[in-house]
This record gives sequence, structure tokens and C-alpha cells, in this order.
Amino acid sequence: MGSPASIAHGPALIGLFFNILLYGIMITQTFLYFHSFPHDRTWMKVYVAVLFLADTVNSIFDCIWMYQFVILHFGDAEFIARANWIFATDPALTGIIASLVQLFFAWRIKVLTNNNWLVAIVIVAAFAGVCGGIGTAIAIKFVPKFVEFQRFEPVVVVWLIANAVGDILITAVLTWHLRRHRTGFPATDDIVNKIIRLTVQTGMLTCVVALFDAGFFAADSSGIHLGFNFPLSKLYTNSMMSTLNSRTGWRMNRTTEPGHEDAEAIASHRDTRIRKHNKVLNFSQGRNPEVFVHVESHQMVDVDQKVSTALHTDQEDDAGHSQYHQSTDKSWHSHSQFIAE
Repeated sequence: MGSPASIAHGPALIGLFFNILLYGIMITQTFLYFHSFPHDRTWMKVYVAVLFLADTVNSIFDCIWMYQFVILHFGDAEFIARANWIFATDPALTGIIASLVQLFFAWRIKVLTNNNWLVAIVIVAAFAGVCGGIGTAIAIKFVPKFVEFQRFEPVVVVWLIANAVGDILITAVLTWHLRRHRTGFPATDDIVNKIIRLTVQTGMLTCVVALFDAGFFAADSSGIHLGFNFPLSKLYTNSMMSTLNSRTGWRMNRTTEPGHEDAEAIASHRDTRIRKHNKVLNFSQGRNPEVFVHVESHQMVDVDQKVSTALHTDQEDDAGHSQYHQSTDKSWHSHSQFIAE
């Protein structure tokens, strides 16, 4: 028989490695946020600070728990077979962090869709998740042995499945809404596509990890689920911060000038207009150059008037194109309302 620590502490140690790795990324993301967006609303800055504080406390408690069990009580099989209150802080903090992130995305859905029913469903899922996480922490107090954790399986399943359902709903709603509101302008649509990809990548990642955590918890009593549970809180916070910090890239890439395809289309349109107006300059069909000269001199006044009209029309086209850019810019602004600029 292997070491008693291999039941829960082996998978937990692997999960802790990823927890600390993602926490380092979280530190970088938080620094970049406060450096890049000093003019964000105060409540958004407080929100990010609370998330970072909760993430920090989670990592500290996980490290203390691991040090206690594998260093201070090395070889004490009775002690390492039971969880303590420090270990119980992990599901509680993970549930709180996940709910905070999902509530932010619920607000984002409210701003974009103004659909109170969808927002209510996301809020219910977030509330069920935080209750499940805190309920799991309480259950550990009464059932501390790792091999008996399946006795409170229902509350763990509610916690993780609620988080997964909330992630799926958030990803589906935001993707559906953004796809429906593309502008047809390449520069703006490229940014919208980036938002869609980021939403799918971050939302589905947390969903998949939560489902693996729930599946291994229900199917195996060895503690393999801890390898997925320990990094889960960091996946939520990093998904949140990547959404906020990616605004830097959108702002750098954003432009109201026509793209390459638009410039070619505009140039082709103007060339066509000029060719149409120039047809009056060449009525000859082939053999007598004197006819060309005669017709050209006879039509000179009309040509000047028509060319002047053409130039005036092109100016109107430019003004219309400018108005189109302004309307596109307003459309882009509607897509960015969920960010606290």
C-alpha cells in the first residue's frame, strides 16, 4: 500500500502547483490593470482589488495546509487522513470568487442585452454556486476524513454544476448577442470576433474544469478531484482580468479609417465614376482623329460642368463615408458598454 498522503495530498500538490502558477499570472494581470486603466470607475477598481485579495488569501491558505500536512506532520497517518478548517477555506473561497466573477458577467449581459430573465438565471446560478462552496466547507467540519467525502456529494455537485451552468449560459448569451450585432465594417467586426473568441475560451475553460472536478469527486474517493479544484479559483479570476486587460489591445487596434478592402472599394467606385464622366470626351470610333477633336471642343463646357458635378458628388460621398464611420464608431461603443471606461 502506498503512502497515506497519496490519497488526497498527491493530487492536491499537483493542483497547488497550478494554483501558484496561475496566481503569478494574476499578479501580473492586476498590475497591468491598475497601470493601464487608472481612470476606470472606483467601484471597478475596488472589485478588482477584492478579487485579488480573495485570490491571495486562497493561495496562502492552500500553501499553509500543504506545509502542515506534508512537513510538520510528516508520517502522522492519523493527522493527514483528515481535513481541517484551513483546507475547508478552499471550497468556500472558490465559491465566493466564482460567484463574484459570474455576477460581473451578469452585469455585462444586462448592459448588452437588457434581458432581465437571462440576468436572473445567471444570478441564480452564481448564488447556488457560492452556497454550494460554503456548504462544502461546512460539511468538511462534520465529515473530515478524505475517504468519506462522498457523504456530502450532493452539496459538492450543486456547487460545481451550478458554476458550470452559469459559465455555459454566460458564454452562449454573449456569443449569440455579439454575433447578431456585427456591423459589417471589417475593423469593428474584427474586434467583435476577438471578444467572442475570448469569451468562449475563458468561459468554456472554467466550465470544463468544474465538470471534471465534479465528475472525479462523484466517481473516485481517492482525491483526484483536488487536482482540478485547487486551480479553479485562479481560472475564474484570470478569465475576469484577461477580459478587462484585453481592452488595451482593442483600443490599440481600433480605427475609424477604412480597412484595405474598404479603400479598394472606394477607389474602384471613384474610378468608375470618372470613367463614366470621361465617356463624353471620346465619341470617335476609330478612324478620323478630327472627329475626336471636334467633339471634344464642342462639349468642353458640359464636361467642365459634369466634372464639377462629379467632384461635388465625390465630396458628398466622402461626407457620407465619414458619417458611416461615425455611426460605426457609435455601434462599437455599444459593444464596449460592458467595460467601465
